[in-house]
Amino acid sequence: MIKIKVFVAELIQENCYVVHDESKECVIIDCGLYSLEERDSIVKYIDENKLTPVHLIATHGHLDHHFGDDTIFNTYGLLPEVHHEDEYLMTSLSLQAESFFGVKLQDEFPTVGKYLNVEDIISYGTHKFSILETPGHTPGSIVFYDQEEHVAFTGDTLFKQSVGRTDLKGGSMFQMIQSLRMLSQLPDTTIVLPGHGDQTTIGAELASNPYLDR
Repeated sequence: MIKIKVFVAELIQENCYVVHDESKECVIIDCGLYSLEERDSIVKYIDENKLTPVHLIATHGHLDHHFGDDTIFNTYGLLPEVHHEDEYLMTSLSLQAESFFGVKLQDEFPTVGKYLNVEDIISYGTHKFSILETPGHTPGSIVFYDQEEHVAFTGDTLFKQSVGRTDLKGGSMFQMIQSLRMLSQLPDTTIVLPGHGDQTTIGAELASNPYLDR
């Protein structure tokens, strides 16, 4: 059994997740926490629950999913792991801050520790995430899927009753539709934990999301 804690970054309502099992090893997903209070809250949660972070992973390379990477690196020594197709985004995080958010960041982002591909497995404790490649929002958008627990962290590919935008550089509606068709094949009971907004299930999205069909 896994336990999932969500932290919402108020700047753009981005969801950061900490996932752990009985081993107390944990994975941090999409650490977009921006303010000092938000950063302190995730460190406090990890330390108070005596967790050991073993992976810092991200569903894609947009800045709002990486604001807090430096806190995790400085506190636990973890470097972010992102799909290799989003390398161009990971090497331009500071530029994203200026172009999308109008801010000039003082701190440097940690380098990427590993560029992922579909064959990689993210292991922690007695559990693991497989990687589903879901381009569309960005070329390197991925979903972290735990088949045993029926949980999918979908980033900005699939939201509750919506999907991620495809009009930014590297986006593709054609690829998005293909990715959504693949996700629609997951079991209906699969819990969907998106990069923004509330959780849902594959079954609920098949019934109500106009972008999904089987």
